[in-house]
Amino acid sequence: MALKLLARDAGFTDAFAGLIAKSREVKTNVDGVVTGVLADVRTRGDAAVIEYSAKFDRIKLTPETLAFSKDELLDAPAKCDATTLRALRDAAVRIRDYHLRQLPKDEFYTDDVGIGLGWRWTAVSSAGLYVPGGTAALFSSVLMNAIPAKVAGVDRLVVTMPTPDGKVNPLTLAACAVAGVDEVYRVGGAQAIAMLAYGTDSVRPVDKIVGPGNAYVTSAKKQVFGTVGIDMVAGPSEVTVVSDGATDPAWIAADLLAQAEHDASSQSILITDDEAFADRVMAAVEKQLLSLPRRETAQKSWYDNGAVIVVKRLEDAPTLVNLIAPEHLELAVADPRALMKTIRHAGAIFLGRHTPEAVGDYIAGPSHVLPTSGAARFSSGLGVLDFLKRTSLIDCGSAGLASIGPGALAMAEAEVLDAHALSVSLRLKGGG
Repeated sequence: MALKLLARDAGFTDAFAGLIAKSREVKTNVDGVVTGVLADVRTRGDAAVIEYSAKFDRIKLTPETLAFSKDELLDAPAKCDATTLRALRDAAVRIRDYHLRQLPKDEFYTDDVGIGLGWRWTAVSSAGLYVPGGTAALFSSVLMNAIPAKVAGVDRLVVTMPTPDGKVNPLTLAACAVAGVDEVYRVGGAQAIAMLAYGTDSVRPVDKIVGPGNAYVTSAKKQVFGTVGIDMVAGPSEVTVVSDGATDPAWIAADLLAQAEHDASSQSILITDDEAFADRVMAAVEKQLLSLPRRETAQKSWYDNGAVIVVKRLEDAPTLVNLIAPEHLELAVADPRALMKTIRHAGAIFLGRHTPEAVGDYIAGPSHVLPTSGAARFSSGLGVLDFLKRTSLIDCGSAGLASIGPGALAMAEAEVLDAHALSVSLRLKGGG
């Protein structure tokens, strides 16, 4: 059964701290294995990628068949259910519109001593998107990663995904086509990350790698960071729901299970000021579990990691939320915007009783790639800025240098960096 905590109990503070500190991931040290795979792919390129794909995904590839052909991408939509394909295209429009509004502006101004200052934004030249899974691949993740990259102006967008036994979900390929992906490879695992980071004879390397994966993929992303950029190190998915007693308990139960069915390591937390409502939600969870196809996964997640917290008043909830810093936060209350004002740390906030987290997973607009495991304290969800770089601009001119150069010279001399000092002083002596 999920943990139930009452804020009025004497041991609440310690129990809540334990809930936050509890690791939900099975710690499997795969770094050594991954290091070997990365080195092998870096040395042998295509041959290593092909061997690992045969070993782990049971698929025979050649350098010519690593990538899906243009025809395979163009034919994929015809193999999809029409209703789902229409929803996918509608989602793409909404995601693109949302992220277009994130585009930052360049700036250049002249300060009061005549020095030109500013910045400009430029996109990374290429990005790789890892899509986990085979026939059960989460095709929505293609849209959520690829569209912000394309809006940012990335020239070349590469998708790589495992295709165990050669099987692939046509919706994933359709999503690639809709999102404007340039290249799609049927490769998964750490070897896919190595291929993207180092390149092979058949695949050019990328500048940044994004997208979730298993322990091997996560380890590989951490190890290639520096050679390429990465988005984040993602942990198990999570949701915190703050609700008063006026919401239908069945709705909240479904929201909690929607997160729990992702993975046994996922976490679902309810915070409410109504203990009777909390009990009704817990009962509704048990009832819905009986008919849930992914019951085994959801039940283990709920029993091992789930929690229901009863506070004295809703105004106490933001303090707890900020300590949790959840990936997803639902505010199913009468005035969610007022309650939101004191909440500082959350990956995404879903406002009101009619905004389940599930709409954010698919079609609302913001990317569903969000910080987990408390990382919302210091990071943001994936967006256009993740594919952009900011370059500073400085234009002194002789008059400007005459104004600020002496200060630079004094600081260089104090740091005993003589060449720094000389590069400024020569210009000051030279005048125009």
